[in-house]
Amino acid sequence: MPKIYDVYLNAMNSGKESGVTSQDIRVLIAHEMGYLEPIDTLYHKDDEFTKIEQFEADFAKLLQGMPVEYVINEATFLHTKIYVDPRVLIPRMETEELVANLSEKILDYYDPRNYLVCADIGTGSGAILCALRSMFPNWLLVGSDMSSAALEVAKKNVQEHNVRANLLQGKSLTPYIEAKMNLDIIISNPPYILNKDEVQDSVKRYEPEEALYLTIENSVYEDIFRDYKKVKKGTLFMAFEIGYDLEGYLTDLMNKYLEDYEYEFMKDLNGLTRFLFVFCK
Repeated sequence: MPKIYDVYLNAMNSGKESGVTSQDIRVLIAHEMGYLEPIDTLYHKDDEFTKIEQFEADFAKLLQGMPVEYVINEATFLHTKIYVDPRVLIPRMETEELVANLSEKILDYYDPRNYLVCADIGTGSGAILCALRSMFPNWLLVGSDMSSAALEVAKKNVQEHNVRANLLQGKSLTPYIEAKMNLDIIISNPPYILNKDEVQDSVKRYEPEEALYLTIENSVYEDIFRDYKKVKKGTLFMAFEIGYDLEGYLTDLMNKYLEDYEYEFMKDLNGLTRFLFVFCK
């Protein structure tokens, strides 16, 4: 039986030309061996690798370009393990930043201990719902998505993590309007990529394109800004993840549709404009 470190080194050498990273290999080994964290593979480097056949089968998928999160059907989002597969996007660090920024910004407008109604539009895997439930247990959470397949994944995750959240199918605010719901908070990571050439090949091949690409003629941002009054019962706080090149476009939309509002664009940790926070009075 080979040692874990030997398997790791061999995989590193085999995966170089295919762009497989050392982190991907550690994640895969940790998953196969049941370790809590990828770094544990180094702490156990002299242990025997007892799952070598499963590892070799899964490593072959990495060599084909499949993201490791889809190989193991798991992604970590704000310290929570989330089930993922190609029906949903893999949660990214930028979306973790969106939730973290929301948790701070909300203090400027609401007492977050109150029973606020929060909608996650384009919920995908339900990762945001799971994170918000742990941060704000009193909030009334609702998630929506156009994709029934994505909602199956979201349902799996909210049930696994005991998140009390309603799930609705439909685009933008439509399911909330149809349900005659009033919202206090909207959070959304909608499709926002304009230039497909900037997208990595593995993302193009494996992740759902309807959750990636923005078409100006079919924009979730415009839908929400156009219809926000139909779900606004008092004040309304909105938090969006955005493309770095959308600031002008979104400013024009706000000027067109919103009344009595204030807003702020924020950069992510890479220095790119990535978030928009809007408060409608």
